[in-house]
Amino acid sequence: MENAKILVVEDEKSISDIIKFNLQKEGFSVIASYDGEDALLAVKMENPDLILLDVMLPKVDGFTVCKKVRETSTVPIIMLTAKEEEVDKVLGLELGADDYMTKPFGMRELLARIKANLRRATIALGPEIDTAQSNEKEFGDLTIDLNRYEIRKKGKILELTLREFELLRYLAERENKVFSREQLLEEVWGYEYYGDIRTVDVTVRRLREKLEDDSSNPKYIMTKRGIGYYFCRA
Repeated sequence: MENAKILVVEDEKSISDIIKFNLQKEGFSVIASYDGEDALLAVKMENPDLILLDVMLPKVDGFTVCKKVRETSTVPIIMLTAKEEEVDKVLGLELGADDYMTKPFGMRELLARIKANLRRATIALGPEIDTAQSNEKEFGDLTIDLNRYEIRKKGKILELTLREFELLRYLAERENKVFSREQLLEEVWGYEYYGDIRTVDVTVRRLREKLEDDSSNPKYIMTKRGIGYYFCRA
């Protein structure tokens, strides 16, 4: 996580400069883009470790940038939005963002979110992991390979984001145990405080769409009404 490279995509230069200054104080390397078109180029050229992505951008909006990045990369993405509408938050998560923050936000909170997302990505992609070796766990038709960070269903690899993988692994390793949304935010997202529980609901929905034969009739990730979610073998 030390010296991680962060791409800040924000069209308001004053906000971008404040974020950049605070991130550099924490030892991060920072690249700034001021429109969506330049951001997509920066992703290809700079290979950032995390992206802070504003929604309202010139040329190409943040949602489109997020969608295009997700076609080729699992880099952590935190969406930044000045809007309070729930639809904006949900759309960002459904397009593959790992997290979102609503402006105005505190710098301490932003740094905590960044570090939590980088920590997860570092664990997944760290050089200490020997990807030549398999460390697999079987759950019925599902195989979770902890070293390769792969999920296979009946031998077919499922394309999951890092957050989706972490959520599935966490639930599967605690089979049939019910967790509240608040517990999952703390354990899987790694926050030392509770965020918006809608984040969990949207990630579960995305995961079900990729995992289940019929996402409206799930067999793996189950809902315990009024409490939360749990995993069971199909």
